[in-house]
Amino acid sequence: MHETIVREQLLQPGDIVACGASGGKDSTVLIHLLTTLNQRHSYGATLVLVSIDEGIVGYRDDSLKTVARNSDVYGLPLHVLSYKELYDGWTMDRVVSVIGTKNNCTFCGVFRRQALDRGASKIGATKIATGHNADDTAETVIMNLLRSDIPRLARCTSAVTASEGLTPRIKPMQCLYEKEIVLYAHFKKLDYFTTECTYSKEAFRGNARGLLKDLEVIRPRVIADILHSAANLPVPPSTGSSTPERIPQRCSKCGYLTSQSTCRACVLLSSLQAGDPRVALRTTVGAPIQPTGT
Repeated sequence: MHETIVREQLLQPGDIVACGASGGKDSTVLIHLLTTLNQRHSYGATLVLVSIDEGIVGYRDDSLKTVARNSDVYGLPLHVLSYKELYDGWTMDRVVSVIGTKNNCTFCGVFRRQALDRGASKIGATKIATGHNADDTAETVIMNLLRSDIPRLARCTSAVTASEGLTPRIKPMQCLYEKEIVLYAHFKKLDYFTTECTYSKEAFRGNARGLLKDLEVIRPRVIADILHSAANLPVPPSTGSSTPERIPQRCSKCGYLTSQSTCRACVLLSSLQAGDPRVALRTTVGAPIQPTGT
């Protein structure tokens, strides 16, 4: 992880790093390693924990207790932002009661990404560190291929992602395998939450994960091969876009940076408030979703 941080120049002296903390194994190991390496190698970074409460009773409320304990153990400040406060009273429990479990991850992913950006902005962070590992990235490569999402495929293997005006996101653990992370957490007796999200059973990522695990049985180094191939594809970021790139602007409703007049989160939120979320699910920002056959 230190080699990744140095090679990719992920941290600089004076950085205020918002560490995405969910309480799971990845974010817990991220917090442990960043704290250890920041002291050992004098990165000069200030670490702050930022957690997002999606409003999933029996899941997120329990995992946040784990985050709070780690906040005390490592002496790091903790900031918690909730969907309920950010999105006009909408929690994921409420969203699922309206749309069911099939497409809920679409809403949660958009809401969570914006919530983390807002949390980072609130604490004045210069970087957002997430616990994405090599397995996660390989799954994302597969998903982008299957969705024919060439622009995202071109940038998903980068250790740093940043949209104009938004806080850069860094992935210090992108070269670590999930198995290594689990073993390390167990060996170090780290305090982490192990329960999977209640509503993620039908997520598209689960299919990509299952495919990847099946491929690993046949070819153990398939994750490394996928990442190497994706990182070396000669694909310009603009390739495959059905609309010309637009200059980022402020959302007319919430002020969040977006390429459209209204950000994706507000589009989804408006569809929920109007009682017809399927309208928002049929389109992405600027381009129609391809038919699923269902």
